[in-house]
Amino acid sequence: ICLIRIGPPHNIDAIRFSMALKLTKVLISDSVDASCRQILEQSGIQVDYKTNLTKEELLTAIKDYDGLIVRSATKVTGDVIRAGTNLKLIGRAGTGVDNIDADAATAQGVIVLNTPSGNTISAAEHTCGMICALARNTAQGHASMKAGKWDRNKLMGVELHGKVLGIVGLGRIGREVATRMQAFGMKTVGYDPLIPGAFAAKFGIEFMELEQLWPIVDFITVHTPLMPSTQGLINKTVFPKCKPSVRIVNVARGGIVDEEDLLDALNKGLCAGAALDVFTEEPPTDRRLVNHDKVVVTPHLGASTAEAQVKVAQEVAQAFVDATKGKPLMGIVNATYLSNAFTPEGKAWLELGQRLGHMVLNLAQKVADITLTLSGPTSKPYQDLLQAAILSEYLAPQGANLVNAMAVASKVGVGVAITMVTHEEDNKVELTIKGDHIGLHGTVLGGKPFLTGIYGEEVGFVELRGTLAVLRGQLEMAAIMSQLNGVVLEDVYRRGNVTLLRLGSPHHRTSELYKIVLG
Repeated sequence: ICLIRIGPPHNIDAIRFSMALKLTKVLISDSVDASCRQILEQSGIQVDYKTNLTKEELLTAIKDYDGLIVRSATKVTGDVIRAGTNLKLIGRAGTGVDNIDADAATAQGVIVLNTPSGNTISAAEHTCGMICALARNTAQGHASMKAGKWDRNKLMGVELHGKVLGIVGLGRIGREVATRMQAFGMKTVGYDPLIPGAFAAKFGIEFMELEQLWPIVDFITVHTPLMPSTQGLINKTVFPKCKPSVRIVNVARGGIVDEEDLLDALNKGLCAGAALDVFTEEPPTDRRLVNHDKVVVTPHLGASTAEAQVKVAQEVAQAFVDATKGKPLMGIVNATYLSNAFTPEGKAWLELGQRLGHMVLNLAQKVADITLTLSGPTSKPYQDLLQAAILSEYLAPQGANLVNAMAVASKVGVGVAITMVTHEEDNKVELTIKGDHIGLHGTVLGGKPFLTGIYGEEVGFVELRGTLAVLRGQLEMAAIMSQLNGVVLEDVYRRGNVTLLRLGSPHHRTSELYKIVLG
């Protein structure tokens, strides 16, 4: 006989992540607009504003805070995150998060989010300005005039009308650039591994693979995050595939364009020019690109407008406030599946996963590999959320929560095999444990989680709430009830060799109930 308290879940962190984060005290360690602090304080969150902290000072201070807000100056390393024993949320007032160790945050169960839309217009406008300046040698002409020269004949440019603009990265900024440059009469083509071609077409962008794109473009602008797959994306292997008249624009992150390879291509006539707002090292100590005649440079000004600074400050503050109220969080970087947890349907699948995971935690003989089979069209979008929800409960004693569940599973050696059954119309989840015969089946109906099978027996539809007693074997109800003296019995579900008892509010404390039922 095993008594399982189905709700609330065992893992208190899971409750916080599925409903609301408790953010009592937040540190702002970089310069942000004053509206950020105002929004947080108006919602009852205590805010400390401490900029220019040394690494040692940050390591000492961070343990006192539930949340951290940064721009690009603060380096949120793994050491900082591990020192932040109360940290639940790190917010980047801006887009790039390469100054935050997202992997370390995930391992510690800390959400990392950015403000994906706050600086979109500013970055897009700056990109368009750089394209224009690159085409017409505007910066070089300006410098020449300031030097007292009149180099009109030396600064012949090209028209943008009729040229092909290749956009690598079709997120918000890339699409805004496309819309604006189409007004100049440019043809826009683009690539993004996450954006379907049909969606790109809605913005007048012809989708194509990179190998198709390189030979036909006159300008290339990159709008991707900096990560292993985009590090050095534009490199010495790309330039020979392009027209020698190609021009490169980077207003995204330094390092996406390999600077040494770009310099070599410029000097060898494989590239006609470049416009760079970002660099691998900022400020750059290697000045060869900065001083090159064919390069237009600005000191990371993509988001440097008064409007963008206000937008990103307000957006990150509002995200923190929303997190305390259990509202949808946009811009989650390291556990993107959590975005689905805030829709009514997503919450129900999250709850199903947590409660099945909690049952496994109580019923399994040992921690072992999991096999998860998902059926039906509705369950598919919640695959990652379900996996995290199940593991967050199953591995709660090992420190798992909804953010770090997969990382904890990997650390403790628990494998998860997932199979999608697309031809079935019924939405359901089948959960089995290697070497065990538990075999839980569940589904969501009317926004509520239900258990539909256990130990190979179909049990109909048992709503997963309250306290559930699971019994195996042919036991007489009188004998069972004698052990549960004083407990309200709401429902009995009996199928084959399995009996499920729905228990109401007991007169006993929960700890005593465990002793009675398990004893």
